[in-house]
Amino acid sequence: MRNEAEVNRAIDLYADTVRRICFLYLKNDADVDDIFQEVFLKYLLHPSSFESDAHEKAWLIRVSINACQDLLKSFFRRRVRSIEEVTTEPFYLQEEDKGLLDAVFRLAPKYRNTIYLFYYEGYKVREISEIKGKNENTIHTWLKRGREALREKLGGELDDFR
Repeated sequence: MRNEAEVNRAIDLYADTVRRICFLYLKNDADVDDIFQEVFLKYLLHPSSFESDAHEKAWLIRVSINACQDLLKSFFRRRVRSIEEVTTEPFYLQEEDKGLLDAVFRLAPKYRNTIYLFYYEGYKVREISEIKGKNENTIHTWLKRGREALREKLGGELDDFR
């Protein structure tokens, strides 16, 4: 079990990343807050140490993704409402970014997550392949197909999105 200082340090460093990843999946601030707490509780209770800050961040991303997927698969969540019915948007978005974010939200999860990790979190393909447990060539393919889907959705406006 970690001490309070370690948990506070991790929250200071990775809170924005965890929240953004959760919002990509859940599109709802209340659920994001719940998963955020769950992720950092798991971090608090995680018994072993991490090799590096990058390993720690990758672990938090993986735990965040898994927790979001678990929530989305839950019986209650499936019976109450669909993701498409949720129309709330995060407070930190610029007006001009909403069209792009909407297009990213509409991508298949494998493309959406890969594009997010690559462009927003700055991970390299090799690192994404380790996080997702997929071959590097698969990640390259998902990035290419995700970009193509975004270009199609936005009418070819993504010339610099490479």
